[in-house]
Amino acid sequence: TDYLSDDTAAAIRANRHRPFFLYLAYNAPHTPFQATKADYAALGAIHDQRLRVYGAIVRALDRGVGKVMAALRAQGLDHDTIVIFANDNGGAWYAGLDNINKPYRGWKGTFFEGGIRTPFFVRWPARIAAGQRISEPAHFIDVLPTLAAAAGAPLPSGRVIDGINLLPFATAHTPPIKRTLFWRSGSYEAVRDGARSAERRVGTECSSRWSPYH
Repeated sequence: TDYLSDDTAAAIRANRHRPFFLYLAYNAPHTPFQATKADYAALGAIHDQRLRVYGAIVRALDRGVGKVMAALRAQGLDHDTIVIFANDNGGAWYAGLDNINKPYRGWKGTFFEGGIRTPFFVRWPARIAAGQRISEPAHFIDVLPTLAAAAGAPLPSGRVIDGINLLPFATAHTPPIKRTLFWRSGSYEAVRDGARSAERRVGTECSSRWSPYH
């Protein structure tokens, strides 16, 4: 985690004079559940051993995100850089923490909200007002058209683009639109259509929310 954070800060400094796209895929929190002695020691108020280690891993992640944001500020890029903070799945069952996705049920690998309802924050001070909370469901498939629109780049031709540009909902107060979202893992499938949702094999509500932040 620390290596990825340091390398990302270095990449920001190296590309400060030209537009760049940076995809930072942290492996934390993830197995193996290992933390530095310093992060572990900082959480002495947590008595549960497993929770303390997990918390120490998240502490390193938080520190890393702070280092990346500090690098943007130091290079004068903070105001006009889009930052998206998101996760591809909920907490995993093998973490051994019963309330890891509370109040949602389910885990990573399931289509309950504990598996697919995750953080999705967007920050762009030059264009997006702080403190908004958007009710429009969002999905990772929306990242490509959103960033392409922000950069003024055309979308690839000759193929169907399933995602949508999210910027109008945050910058122009565009009302929500009806969307049908799908999830599939082998024969395990789910669909969310407006306010309705259905899942093959198990019943659930499948949804996500996103929030621009400052």
